[in-house]
Amino acid sequence: MSRSASLTLLLLAGPAAAAGPEAPKPLVTGLVNPESVCVGPGGKVYVTTIGEFNKDGDGAVMVIEPGGKAVPFVTGLDDPKGIAAFQDSLFVTDKTRVLRIDTTAKEPKATVYVDPKAFPNPPLFLNDIAADPEAGKAKSCTLYVTDSGNRDPKNPGQGALYRVDQKGQVTVVIDDKKLPGLKIPNGVQLDGASHLLLADFGAGKLYRVKLADGSHEELADGMDGADGITWDHHGRLFVSCWKTGKVFGINRPGQKPVEVVSTGFQSAADTCLDPTGRFLLVPDMKAGTLTAVSTQIPGFEVDTTPLPLKTEIAFPALKWTGWSPETSTGKVNPLRPIVLTHFGDGSNRVVVATQHGVLHAFPNDPKAAETKVLLDIQDRVQYDDRTNEEGLLGVAFHPDFKKTGEVFVYYTPKRKGMKEEMRNVVSRFRTSKADPAVFDPASEERVYEYRNRLAWNHDGGTIVFGPDGFLYVVHGDGGQGGDPQGNGQNLATPYGKILRIDVNSKAGGKNYAVPKDNPFVGKEGALPEIWAYGLRNPWRIAFDKPTGRLWCGEVGQNLYEEINLIEKGGNYGWSRRESYHPFGPKGVGPGKEFVEPIWEYHHDVGKSITGGAVYRGKALPELAGHYVYADYVSSKIWALKYDDAAKRVVANRPIPDPAKPVLSFGEDEQGELYFLVVAPNGRGIYRFVK
Repeated sequence: MSRSASLTLLLLAGPAAAAGPEAPKPLVTGLVNPESVCVGPGGKVYVTTIGEFNKDGDGAVMVIEPGGKAVPFVTGLDDPKGIAAFQDSLFVTDKTRVLRIDTTAKEPKATVYVDPKAFPNPPLFLNDIAADPEAGKAKSCTLYVTDSGNRDPKNPGQGALYRVDQKGQVTVVIDDKKLPGLKIPNGVQLDGASHLLLADFGAGKLYRVKLADGSHEELADGMDGADGITWDHHGRLFVSCWKTGKVFGINRPGQKPVEVVSTGFQSAADTCLDPTGRFLLVPDMKAGTLTAVSTQIPGFEVDTTPLPLKTEIAFPALKWTGWSPETSTGKVNPLRPIVLTHFGDGSNRVVVATQHGVLHAFPNDPKAAETKVLLDIQDRVQYDDRTNEEGLLGVAFHPDFKKTGEVFVYYTPKRKGMKEEMRNVVSRFRTSKADPAVFDPASEERVYEYRNRLAWNHDGGTIVFGPDGFLYVVHGDGGQGGDPQGNGQNLATPYGKILRIDVNSKAGGKNYAVPKDNPFVGKEGALPEIWAYGLRNPWRIAFDKPTGRLWCGEVGQNLYEEINLIEKGGNYGWSRRESYHPFGPKGVGPGKEFVEPIWEYHHDVGKSITGGAVYRGKALPELAGHYVYADYVSSKIWALKYDDAAKRVVANRPIPDPAKPVLSFGEDEQGELYFLVVAPNGRGIYRFVK
């Protein structure tokens, strides 16, 4: 068994699993002045210790072995305080220098990474350190280091926050000249990729600092001896306090700190998240212990117990008319089911669209044998595995389909090459006069067209009729990365928006009309079709029929995925914010002008959300009212419960499933939920069962 696996079992089985204001029993005892902790390569836990008498040469980095035993990893250090991991390296602040340790070496040793002479001002007391996770696969990374300066409580000063670039060059980010009143800078943590959080040990305050210019804002106060700062995987922030032994949790940006642990610690030092992501590791310097504290914040608890469900192939015998698992040239031709829906006509038939451009229908019967092709527009749909966010992406049947015989389709039109104008269209198709059971490809009427897209990605593509009878259409920010054109916040463009249009009327020379109660009707410089904005790449949106609420899974950029509840006229922050965090040099903190997500998860959990739907079927009562969603990269599935009265998430329960990248979710006419995956064998539709 690996060290990380042993520690995980110890965390989950031991007394550390208890939540509440009382400190749980330690995982590790007998440490000498443990100051800082981090999780390194392979999930191993490392702790810096200062030595019994705090003499030169008796500092060390310890590694936690199975059973909670602390073993020396590197010794002979001076005064090691902060520790951070990046790839196979550990970075340690050792009084006036920064050290680097190669964890893969047979005999690990510390080498000087940043000499004291490299600092703009002679360092007095280097303390905490953070490594920029955005360095990716680079061999080195950007580091952020605090110098606590003169730590005399009666005469503090000369403290600073430094940046160490990938070449080892050191510059000042902020000091007591840029931030008057800064006393003893201590804990440091990244807030997104362009801002830092800084804890002032002397003032008991928490600041957000913009890396571009060193500007700052105070976020919280009243945390005397603020030391360690740690994010969990869901946007909860924790601050430990050395002086009082308290650990505070901030459930969401802008909310007040809550005491997670108020008793039991003598001197809670620099913290980190444990390998499971469920606990905060807290070194107690005076007590010589390492303790795991639940990341549940009192008053904001979230149920994370797995649901007693599993998944299975929904239609194991189904044959897809016209589809073959290989092309005429012998190449693999996987089925890419992208939309599952229904006619809404009482027939209970299931409709599935493939990304290549075919609509199939079949009976809602596990024994269904073959599909019927409703519409085949492969001749006009652009799809290529190299640009796989294009294709046929959305389907919505008219709410009064029995009467109108209309279906709406969102797709990418074919083009001859990447230099040709990139477009996406929403088109109306009508049933064939010759055969009312299918749609006539020649009946296409383009209702809405997105033109001059920047790139092939971030197409969005969901179209859905709301309870008001209007069509809601989603497109991402136009593509590439970082929203280079600023489309998210630009109300003059349809990119990065949810539109709302009336397809039952035509006005202004268009094949639709704009509902008069749309939020930006009559606003100068704004498209009247816009319903909500500030979105990067919504995949997908869905209405919850009983409540009329519109849910949105928003694919993130650098570090976070998010779930939003869409409001009329709502600004969801992109590209000023990524989930709960500032984004880019123009990034900002939470504000009244933004609608914050109800949930986020870090890229340590997954890297591409697949938005789902709120379950309202009858087969699985334990799933009722839960928003079921997945992550395409990590192949995990969850059921999230939102409490309207408390206005917060109260459950995010995993659904056990063999790893399958989920393309999309869909509902049948009875409200039962399915998910779709790429299927070389054609078995690409799954359902949930007890």
